Formats: sequence, structure tokens, C-alpha cells
Amino acid sequence: MSTLIIAEKPSLARNIVAGIGKCTRRNGYYEGEEYLVTWAFGHLFSLCDIEEYTGPTASGRWSMENLPCFPEQFRFRLRQGADKQPDEGIRQQFERIRSLCARPDVERIVNAGDADREGEIIIRLCVEHTGVKKPFFRLWLPDQTPETVVEALGSMKEEEAYQNLADEGFARTYVDWLYGVNLTRYATLKTGVLLRVGRVIVPIVKAVYDRDKAIENFVPELYYAVVSNAETKGTPIELISKKKFDQSNRAGAEEYAAQLNACQAVVAEKKKKKTVLQPGKLYSLSKLQNVLGKKYKMPMEESLKLAQELYEGGFITYPRTNSEYLAEQEKGKIKKILAQVEALGYRVQFREGKTIFDDSKIESHSALTPTYKIPKKEQLTERQMLVYQTIFRRFAAVFCAEECLAEKAEMLIRVGDLEEFRLKGTMILQPGWTRYDDGGQKNKLLPPLAVGDPVEICFQPKEKETTPPRHYTIETLNNYLKNPFRSEKAAADAGDDREEYRAIFEGLELGTEATRTGIIGNAIKSRYIELKKDTYYLLPGGAYLIEELARMGIEMDKYKTSALGQALKKVYRGELRVEDSVAIARGEIEKVFHPAETAPEQDTDTGFYGDAVGTCPLCGGQVVKGRYGYGCLSYKEGCRFRISGVICRRAVPISAARELLEEGRSRKLAGFISKKGEPFEARLKLEDGRAVFDF
Repeated sequence: MSTLIIAEKPSLARNIVAGIGKCTRRNGYYEGEEYLVTWAFGHLFSLCDIEEYTGPTASGRWSMENLPCFPEQFRFRLRQGADKQPDEGIRQQFERIRSLCARPDVERIVNAGDADREGEIIIRLCVEHTGVKKPFFRLWLPDQTPETVVEALGSMKEEEAYQNLADEGFARTYVDWLYGVNLTRYATLKTGVLLRVGRVIVPIVKAVYDRDKAIENFVPELYYAVVSNAETKGTPIELISKKKFDQSNRAGAEEYAAQLNACQAVVAEKKKKKTVLQPGKLYSLSKLQNVLGKKYKMPMEESLKLAQELYEGGFITYPRTNSEYLAEQEKGKIKKILAQVEALGYRVQFREGKTIFDDSKIESHSALTPTYKIPKKEQLTERQMLVYQTIFRRFAAVFCAEECLAEKAEMLIRVGDLEEFRLKGTMILQPGWTRYDDGGQKNKLLPPLAVGDPVEICFQPKEKETTPPRHYTIETLNNYLKNPFRSEKAAADAGDDREEYRAIFEGLELGTEATRTGIIGNAIKSRYIELKKDTYYLLPGGAYLIEELARMGIEMDKYKTSALGQALKKVYRGELRVEDSVAIARGEIEKVFHPAETAPEQDTDTGFYGDAVGTCPLCGGQVVKGRYGYGCLSYKEGCRFRISGVICRRAVPISAARELLEEGRSRKLAGFISKKGEPFEARLKLEDGRAVFDF
């Protein structure tokens, strides 16, 4: 009798076979003495479209007539191509899976999806749709080395043990479908512009929108700081007073500077303390992406893709992890990996401690580490090696045999009885783990002064101005999404990570480690935001999305998304049923559609539905926002004034339409795309009742 293993991808099937050994390649599967191994191509099944529940609309196109749609029972079908027909390769592979499941010599079936909620339901759907009922087990692989495959095959649990994980996976799939399908169609039909509305993509774009608008609307304020820059014993020392004076009070700043300069400045205290500096924690996916984005300007999509390739090559552990800790039961495995690392000449040793091993801070997967399988240089591309070395060096730093010793110094300079200035410095005495992973540790020396030494001062008013918030970077947006209710400064300064893990485990985060990268990628592809180097910027399409959703009363902020995330985590913990989380989502979506019942009556002939914009320049009638743009309500009297809602792939916002009607010209708008696919900026102006470019 045989065991059938269904892997999520062909690459995983090959790695499983490498662990089993002695398997013959057949058409679409491998066969050995005890095992059959086949594979899916990721998602073979997807949820049905609305029309498959309601039937086609009268027009054959998207329509309000079948919205909102809340299926009593969600249905899946084989993935389709652009022609709405099942992909032939997918159909053939599923038929192969069905045939293998039904073979009389197959006594049990094994789910070998990736070790996460998505991988869990991918294989479950395949087996469910075969209609075959046989004992069902789970192969859980934290990495894809042959050694781990053999170990995992000997310790498989029945699928029932992973039911909560599957329930959360299905709940997320259903909730995201309800939001994405219903609200994308609703918003698109209302505006005439394709707007991708999703449970997570909207609050992500909204975060970038709010930050960019705060920067755009920021008005700098001038003030005077009182600063001393003078040399003592050849060492420049900068002292900045805590007092600030507004722009109109330069005299006050000058007077206070004179008072400081009239005093004697001396070193009042000086302390030195030898200490041990600790390395950073092992990486979660987000923290790895933060480092790669900051250091190498590597986009999140690329870093995840490269990490996934390293995982499939057996070189690192499962990448989509939200933890920076290892499990207690992994200590034996870690010792074996350390032996391989030490053989390469690294000074490492096994270390215990809650900063490394902590089961309470692991949800499904431990932190990212290398495996015992060390790649040769020629096995990896240059970019793969960057990712691998970043993970490897942090691992070597955490388990470095030599401590990083430093001398921390603190000096207090007192200026009369008016002010005290505290200077801090660090001197690395023994490099320790900084040989492998610097962690930003650099020497910062204090001036060579002793207690009682005088300090030269020369305080003067210095004009400064307040600075706007900074654009989101890969690091700061990631930190925000992991806990959107913590301030950016608190996220940057966090030494105690209990709050961060509470947010993760309770579902307060926006997106998950497994989904966040793809959702941000979709926002970029949809031209809502863009990534330049490691900084995110809002695009006109993103501003249009957020402003139009607000105008339509569609609220999808971090509070609602986090509330849904908390419900999904309760499904994972067995505190809520799948249908309960779906009911919560349904209630929120129905709130969007109910106001539509009392909205101004829509003229179905023209697509106009209200929202006055201004006065028609041709007849003096009222111009309103419509489904396909802006038009005059006096069309029945023969007025044909129109402004298209989309010009050169750039949506025309209400604010620009109002400027056209009031002033005959809009402000300069970015985001137009030429026929050659090149972006350009231009104003719009009215000419003979038409909107044309004004360069």
C-alpha cells in the first residue's frame, strides 16, 4: 500500500522526493516503494464569480442589479484563464491528482502545502474536489532539506489537528472575496473608473495618502534655537539649548545667548561603564525586508521572491514568519546548524535565553535561520546571496562565541545655573558579534575632558524651521502595518516587543506576513502608490481612490480592517466560527449599499446620479458627477456638455472638474499616460465646451 503526498508546487515535490529517495519520475508525479508524490501549481481552485451565483446580468456586464452578493454557500472552481475557460494545464494536473487519490493501492493522502494557512487550504480544496474519502494527514515542513523531510514524515499528524488553521484560511478567503468583489464593482460602477477596493489594500493606500497629504499641507514654522559650536582642547563640542524662541522673538534668543555666554561652563560629571552589547534578534520576514529595503533599496516583492527561492532550495527556513524567536524544541536542530557554521570559520557557540528561544512569541513559524545546507557561491545569484548573507550573518551574530564589549560614557556639562547638557558616547572594546552583523554599532567618542575642566562656549541664535513628517519607507510602512496603533517613534524605539506580538496575535496588524507584500505590490501595479528606491509616494490614482471612497461613504480605515483581523484570529483560536466572521463582513458591506437606496434618483440613460459640481458653461444648467464623468442635467433640452471621467488613463477628480467650471482651467495634474506609455503632467482647460490639455 502507498501514501500519496500532494505538494503545493513542483519544486516542493522534488525536495520531498530528495528526502524519500529512490522514486521514479512518471507523467505528473513520482512513484516509490511506499510513496507517490504529486503536486499542484499553487492555487488550482478559486472562488466563483458573482454571476455563477446569480446568473448573468441583462447587459452581460457588471451591474448594480446583482449587488451586493452574499453566497449562502461559497463555491470554488478550477482556475480560469482570461477567456473564462479552465486552464488546460491546471485541469490536467487536477485530473491526475483525482486519479492518484482514487488508486486502490493508496491508503492515505498527505497535505504537503506550504506550512501556512494558504498552503493548508490549497491542498484541502484539491482533495475535497476529488470526492475521495481516505485517511488525511499533514506534512509540516519548517524547511525543505532532506533531513527535515524525513523527520517530518515520521511525525505527521492527522489533518484534524490543523482544522483551526484551515478555518482561518477559509474565513480570510471568504471575507476578502466579499469585500473585493462587492465593493470593487460598486465603486467602479459609481465612478466609471476601475477602483480596486479590498479589505487591506485600501487602508494601506490610505496610510500613504494621509502621510503625503500631511507633507503637502505642512506649513513650516521658523523659530530660533540657541546653539554653541566651539572647540575645547581641539575637539568641537555642540551644545543646543532646550529653550526655543519663535520667529518674532530674536531679541529674546540673543538675550538668553548672552546670559549663557556670561556663565562659566564646566564638566560637572563624567561616568564610564563597561557593558555587553547584545546583537539584534533573528529575523521575521518583515524585519528582514526592512533591512534589505534600507540597505540595498530592495523592494518587498523582490526580497520575498528571493527568500522563497532560498527556502525552496533548502537553504533557509520558511520565510513567511512573523516571529523573531525560536522554539524550545528546535535546540537540537540549531546545534547541528551551528556545527556547519563553525566549520566555515565563524566563531559561534550554542546560546540559551528568552531573547532567542521563546515559545510564547511563536504563532506558527519560528524566526528565519539558515539550514545545515550551506550554498556554494555558484549556486546563488548575486541578489539571492545578498538575502542569504543577511540571514546567515544575523544568525552567526546571535550565536557569536565572543561577547561584544563596549565602554559607555556620559558627560554632564553645566553652564552656570542656567542649563545642563548631557553628552553620550560609546567605544567598542571587543567587536564580538559586530564582526558579522554590525547592527548600526559605531564608535562615538566624547571629548577628552575630566570633571572640573572648563568648556569653551559661544552661544548664538540660530534660525531653524520645523520639518514635515517623512514619507513612508519600506521600513516605516512595514512597522506601521504590523501595529497601526503604535506611534512611529515608539515602533522605532521599541526595546520591549510585547506590544508588537500582542498586535500580531490578536490580529490588529494590517495584512499578514504572507499577504502584505502581495497587497502592496497590487497597490503599486494599480498605480495607487509608487516605490522610488525605498520610499513610497502617493500617485493620482491613489488619491482618487481614497477621495472617491470617502465621497461614496465607503469607510475602510485601519480600525475596521483591524476589527476584522481580530475576528479572523478568533477563528484561528476556535473562539469564532467561519460563518461568524463572514457575518461581520456582511454587516459592514451592507452599510455601504443601504445609503444607495435613499440616494438621489439616478438617470439610467445618462449615468448621472447626483453630486453637483458646478455650472454648465454652455447653458447655465447644473453639472453633476456621473458614472462615466461629468455632464449637464439639461441634456433633455439638448445640452451635450461633458467632461470625461478618465483622460489618458488618469481619473479626473471632482476638485479638478470644479476648477475647470469655475476658472476655466485646472491646476497641474500628474499621472497622465501617453500613447507610448510615458507619464506626463498637464493642466486641463475648457475650450469650446470641451476639456483639453493646457501644457
